[in-house]
Amino acid sequence: MEGGMISVDRWARGSQAYFLTHLHSDHTRGLSSTWSHGPLFCSRTTAKLFPLKFPDFKFALLRVVEIGSWHHLSLSSPSSGSPAPIHFMPIDAFHCPGAVMFLFKGIFGHVLYTGDFRWEATGERSMKARNMLLDALHGAKVDHLYLDNTYCNPLYCFPTREVAAQQVIEIIASHPDHDIIIGIDSLGKEDLLLQISRSLKIKIWVWPERLQTMHLLGYPDIFTTRTSLTRVRAVPRYSFSMNTLEALNAKRPTIGIMPSGLPWVVKPFEGKMKDSLTLSVASTNRTLAGNGTRVDRNMKSAEKVHDHIFTVPYSDHCCFHEIKDFVQLTKPYNVKGIVSMSFCYVNPAYYLSHLFSSNHSSQKTRLDPEILMEVEKVERKGKMKIRDIRGTGLKKRTNKANFMGVRIRRVAILRQISRGVKIVECDSPD
Repeated sequence: MEGGMISVDRWARGSQAYFLTHLHSDHTRGLSSTWSHGPLFCSRTTAKLFPLKFPDFKFALLRVVEIGSWHHLSLSSPSSGSPAPIHFMPIDAFHCPGAVMFLFKGIFGHVLYTGDFRWEATGERSMKARNMLLDALHGAKVDHLYLDNTYCNPLYCFPTREVAAQQVIEIIASHPDHDIIIGIDSLGKEDLLLQISRSLKIKIWVWPERLQTMHLLGYPDIFTTRTSLTRVRAVPRYSFSMNTLEALNAKRPTIGIMPSGLPWVVKPFEGKMKDSLTLSVASTNRTLAGNGTRVDRNMKSAEKVHDHIFTVPYSDHCCFHEIKDFVQLTKPYNVKGIVSMSFCYVNPAYYLSHLFSSNHSSQKTRLDPEILMEVEKVERKGKMKIRDIRGTGLKKRTNKANFMGVRIRRVAILRQISRGVKIVECDSPD
């Protein structure tokens, strides 16, 4: 698709139409109450929640689109000025309320932008979305897939949200004399809270802004801001910490539950209270030391990581085998990960290139043509060999190469290129 036509979750000037997959803050950076660059297309639920996040937004710019329906948009080619109509369909992304993926079709073929999504194999709603996507493609393959690659790594294998929710319920039920703290974001995990409430027949405390969101979403009257009515509280994720749990336990027995697909680590606290602990996201390149630091990378079941804290692998993103299933279903020719700075970043081609319709034996065949030409030039001179790195990700042995005057590792070259970075000639070679 020609640049300057549409932008998805990108809010700079220069496009004729803008598309929002969902309202999480990492997808709305650059969007504000004063933004006015063009029409903004989103789902009905997202439009309903918009005033909470952007109260002074010019809502005349919003274009509400129905999930599962084709919509027509008359655009023009920025280069020639000739008409360039496109059709697009929003499809349920199963990530958070209002989240959709967008399928575009036109003279450029089919482009699918997933945004953040969860592609579970079971459930009526999941099957409906699967059939919706297949019917929309009508036998065609996806030419360009922009994929949520948050957990595009075989290390990440976690259960369906229904199974994970049951794990949370069992933890709560097994601690009848404890208060419960659950860490959540400002949007998402609503189904988890509903399952807890219905199974245990209790109300759930949420903070005032979150209660407003629940009311807008039309959820039943099971949420409250009165702590006296329940022992289960859903708190902002940023306020969930070991220090908080320690302080609460000084008053009353309390446990914390963190529902997330992220790997979590317990490590010695480095502040003044050296004997206490803190909870933080584990980096996949973290070195495991012999000082009690422990990383749980399997994420298959609930785990107690501290006297007062449990982690449960409840995720609103796809695990690896779900990403693989999605790529097998769509059979894309080209795939680009939309998460370029993830803690576990892996180019989808590392593990999934054998599923692409244009399957090649080497990563270099997917490089920018200008970069490929330079790589092949260096190879002919015998200064660099690009080996097949499919299926092994960043663990493959790396060699150094004098590439366009800069001596850098081969995998570093590929990682920069995969993130949209072009390597240019250096004036002062090593």
